[in-house]
Amino acid sequence: MAKILIVDDEDIIRRALARIFTSEKHQVIEAADGEQAIAQWREVQPDLVFLDVLMPGRTGVQVLEEMEGNIHCKVVLMSAYTGEYNLETAKALGAQYFIPKPFDDIQSLKSLVEEILDGE
Repeated sequence: MAKILIVDDEDIIRRALARIFTSEKHQVIEAADGEQAIAQWREVQPDLVFLDVLMPGRTGVQVLEEMEGNIHCKVVLMSAYTGEYNLETAKALGAQYFIPKPFDDIQSLKSLVEEILDGE
């Protein structure tokens, strides 16, 4: 069982991801903004973080900058702005993975999580 932190300002995204990951018996922690994300990240020390890029207040990019040097987990960056953000950009920012929103197949995220966690 892994600890997965889901950071997104959209409640529906957090709920959908949480439902999938808890059904796989993972512990899910949610954060609705960058400030909550940093606090939860430090407190919980997740195995995996799903991090939205654009949020009000502190963005996902700013969260990554704040956590630089303290990232002891895998990070999946999420964004609807796929012209501006992609896997290359995500890696340059300190994340290992990138997924575009809206999700084409939310069930396929189960497979992605298992791949990521098995690769540790």
